[in-house]
Amino acid sequence: MKLPALALAAPPGRRQQVVDLAREIEQRGFSGIYCASFGDGIGLCLSIAHVTSTIEFGTAIANIYPRHPFDMAQSAAYIHELSGGRFRLGIGVSHGPTNERLGVSTGKPLRDTRQYVEHMRATTKQTGELPPIVLAALRKKMTALASEIGDGAVWANAARSHLPESLTALDPAKTADDSFFIGDMLPTCIDEDEDAAAAVMKRTLTSYLMLPNYRNYWREAGYVEEMDAVEHALAAGNRDRLPTLMTDRWLNDVTLFGPRKKILEGLEAWSAAGMKTPICVPSSTRGGQMVAFKEVFDAFKNV
Repeated sequence: MKLPALALAAPPGRRQQVVDLAREIEQRGFSGIYCASFGDGIGLCLSIAHVTSTIEFGTAIANIYPRHPFDMAQSAAYIHELSGGRFRLGIGVSHGPTNERLGVSTGKPLRDTRQYVEHMRATTKQTGELPPIVLAALRKKMTALASEIGDGAVWANAARSHLPESLTALDPAKTADDSFFIGDMLPTCIDEDEDAAAAVMKRTLTSYLMLPNYRNYWREAGYVEEMDAVEHALAAGNRDRLPTLMTDRWLNDVTLFGPRKKILEGLEAWSAAGMKTPICVPSSTRGGQMVAFKEVFDAFKNV
């Protein structure tokens, strides 16, 4: 079994630990490292380029709105060259509430993404060669755009049952190309106590249920009753009810949780559904990021 990729974020105060963790992830044979939107993913990727030599890595996902495309292109081209071509730039429009907190305006996602990529690619005489550009995808229109102008598509919290349908929006010639990236940031919690692991996943996904673009995607994926219930609860101001509205069917479709055997079987099922690069986002019932990664390392020790 091919080991999955792993997601990394570098919170203040633990940045050096996370960079050391990236080195260990490579040594243990995982298939990639992809930096979450939390924190400075571009900065973390630069550090990863310095401390690793073979593993593929990238952002998943860098928000396009706070950063001018020329500035993004300069950083991306630098990391691409320095890493010997191991870097992928995953970009996306993030979410309305996130952008509001940053004081930036969210425009039309498809138009803005297309223009951003065009502007980046127009800079190469000054910046040098750009890395592969991967677009954050949820629904089909953005997925189709990833196929048209990008070098890959990456989801976060995708529904495994809906993945084959999502992939129909891609050009079949692209999906057949090994260099075309298809990934998903997949919340993961490994614990023999499946109920405890499920509770962690519910806490993880609560904030995503607050976001209309995710609810619209999960509705498209067939979870209409669940999303109706969530929206009724939010309209009534009952955010605390959200974890109780996450059905087992939905939770098992968008996350990995439970004993080691179930995790490994789940990854095989994701591969069978067409996911080239599942990106495990580790959480733990017993502690924080470092504990979660130790549990992941232990689970995949003999794979």
